[in-house]
Amino acid sequence: MSVIVGIPSYNNAETIGHVAKIAAKGIEEFFDGKGLIVNSDGGSTDKTIEAFMATDTGNVPKIAFQYIGIPGKGSAMRSVMEISAVLRAPVTIFLDSDLRSVQPWWLERLGKPIIEGKTSYVTPYYVRHKYDGTITNNICYPLTSALYGLEIRQPIGGDFGVGLEMVDIYMSKPPKIWESDVAKFGIDIWMTTTAINESKFRPMQAALGAKIHDVKDPGKHLGPMFSQVVGTLFTLIEEYSENWMKISSIEKSEIYGDIPEVVPEPLEVDLENLIAKTKLGIRENLDLAKKILPDEVFGLYENIMENGKLNEDNWVTLIYKLAGLFRNEKLRESTISILIPAYFGRVADFVEKTLNLSTNEAEEKIKDMMELFLSRKGELIKEW
Repeated sequence: MSVIVGIPSYNNAETIGHVAKIAAKGIEEFFDGKGLIVNSDGGSTDKTIEAFMATDTGNVPKIAFQYIGIPGKGSAMRSVMEISAVLRAPVTIFLDSDLRSVQPWWLERLGKPIIEGKTSYVTPYYVRHKYDGTITNNICYPLTSALYGLEIRQPIGGDFGVGLEMVDIYMSKPPKIWESDVAKFGIDIWMTTTAINESKFRPMQAALGAKIHDVKDPGKHLGPMFSQVVGTLFTLIEEYSENWMKISSIEKSEIYGDIPEVVPEPLEVDLENLIAKTKLGIRENLDLAKKILPDEVFGLYENIMENGKLNEDNWVTLIYKLAGLFRNEKLRESTISILIPAYFGRVADFVEKTLNLSTNEAEEKIKDMMELFLSRKGELIKEW
C-alpha cells in the first residue's frame, strides 16, 4: 500500500464520482496502482456513497462508510487517517469531494515530496480568483505566516498530502480534540499549524493550478465556517505561544512543481449585501463589544457601522486584541461573535479596493497584510 486517497463528503453525489475517477488514474500513474480510495461520508441524503461506489476506478480498490463522531469535515478526515495509521500507508492524500479541476498529476504533486523524504506535510498552492478564499486571504494566510515564520499560501486549502509521521502525531492527540471545532471546519488550520510546529520537516506546497469547486459568496455562506476556523486558529495561538513569540521573520515554504498558467473562474461578490451584513452585525454586537473591548478598540469597532468596511490597519488591531481576549474561556464565544461582522467588513473593504485590480495585483495587497501582521506582532505579545 503506497497511498490512501481520502475523500470526505456530505451530499456531493454530483461531483464525487469525478474526483474518485481522477484519483484512481493518479494512483495507477504515479503509485503503480498500489493504493486505496476511501470515501468518509457524513450521512449524505443524496446517495453520495452510492455514487462513489458506482464509479469505475479500474483496478484500484475503494471503500466507503459513514464515519462516527461529531458531523464535520474533521471527523471525516480523522476516520481516513485511522485507516492510514493501521495500514501504515506512507502517504495519505485528501481531496475535496466538490473538486472539478482535480487532475491525476495532483496526486504526484501532493505525494512525491513525502515519498522522497523531503517533508511529511504538503499544502496545495492554487491559482484562485481574488475573491475566492476570503477566510484564507484575510486571516489564515497572513496571520499564520506571520506567527510561525513560514509563508504557506493555502493553509486551509482542503487538498493535502500527509506523511505517516504527521498521521501518527495527529492520531496521538487527546481524544477531546475531536469534540472541538477540529472535528468540523477547524481541521485544516489545525493540521497545518500542527505540522509547522511539530514535524521534523518543514511543510511544502504543491503547485496545483486552478481550484475550481463549488465557490461560496462570503456574505451568504461563510459565517459558521469562519467561527470554526478562527476559533481553532486562536486556540492554536495559545497552544504554540512559546514558538511564535521567538519568530520575527518569514521564510517561504518551498513550492513543488511548476505553477501552471491558468485563469481562475470568475466569482461575483455581492458587495452591497456584505456592507449591509457588516452594519447589521456590528449593531447587534455593540453591547457585547463595549463590555469586553478597551475604549480605543471599541471606538474603532463602532466606526465600522458608518460605511460597513474595515481597513487593514484596524483589522490587525482587532485580530490581535481578540486573539488575546480569546485566552479567557468565558469570552471565547463573544470574541468570535464580535469578529464575524468585522470580517465581513474587512472583505467588503478588500473587494472595493481591488475591484479594478488583476488577480496578481490583488495578491500583492494580501501579501502586504501578511507583512503588517508581522511588523505589529509585538501587539499580540503584549496581550500575553
